[in-house]
Amino acid sequence: MLLRSTIVHMWRFGEMEKIMVTGALGQIGSELVEKLRSIYGEDNVLATDIRKLEHTKGPFEVLDVTDGQRMHDLAKDFGADTMMHLAALLSATAERNPLLAWNLNMGGLMNALEVSRELNLQFFTPSSIGAFGPSTPKDDTPQDTLQRPTTMYGVNKVAGELLCDYYFNRFGVDTRGVRFPGLISYVTPPGGGTTDYAVEIFYEAIQQGKYTSYIQEGTYMDMMYMPDALQAIVDLMEADSSKLIHRNAFNITAMSFEPSQIAAEIKKHLPQFRMDYKVDPVRQAIADSWPNSINTDAAKNEWGFKAEYDLAKMTIDMLEKLKIKLQKKAIS
Repeated sequence: MLLRSTIVHMWRFGEMEKIMVTGALGQIGSELVEKLRSIYGEDNVLATDIRKLEHTKGPFEVLDVTDGQRMHDLAKDFGADTMMHLAALLSATAERNPLLAWNLNMGGLMNALEVSRELNLQFFTPSSIGAFGPSTPKDDTPQDTLQRPTTMYGVNKVAGELLCDYYFNRFGVDTRGVRFPGLISYVTPPGGGTTDYAVEIFYEAIQQGKYTSYIQEGTYMDMMYMPDALQAIVDLMEADSSKLIHRNAFNITAMSFEPSQIAAEIKKHLPQFRMDYKVDPVRQAIADSWPNSINTDAAKNEWGFKAEYDLAKMTIDMLEKLKIKLQKKAIS
């Protein structure tokens, strides 16, 4: 089996040509599709989601990821060689709907893995820092460590990491994945995650000059600016398979900060900005169960992961891009 895996993977090295993306209208998906189309060509990336927007460019199909047969048919008809499975309920939303989260997150992943096995696709799905739990070492969290999450989202992510490992070891499916930290973007509005305060704060800073944080002061979490996250996906998928030891759950991050630090950074550019706190116990409990900062050595060593943006550089870019976006919205 290992021999077969190696043959498949050597053939796959740098071979992404026709890519199918699920959850293409979500926080990551909407920007990833655009980036992939700029690299591989607009007609070579099939975007799918459970709903369709009025204005979509490029190939798009409506897909409920719990419908395995339709997923298979779409991938086959498109001639896909790569599946990027992003459709999922995020952490805070999953806590409100744990049964739905299990059925959607795990059912969708099983379908995507099965389709990838049947059609011999290269496969990517993101894991998360949510895969860690309260008993995980908080600082410089190792690549391989105790994972006993206390949220449904975290349980889904640990199970997902193991499933992807299983499909690689058992069937030779070229599965790959990263553990994303909180992702910050000016393109897509926040989507129900615990780290979303770090996105909302920019909107509110520009529009209101103040922000009320639902995360307590002093709560450190790993974060990353979306351009770095998207580049990491492409770099991992294009990496030499023979060098990948961890495959499905690489720790990656660009920065770790707590609410008052991002507020202070914004104040350098918007001196009148003010922040206070009204802690949401549900999201705070989730944040408290996650690491303060994770170790990224495995990703750096195995496929050359690097991040371009730190907190200062990201803040400048976010404020600049978001001001333009909000001005355009106001005019229209």
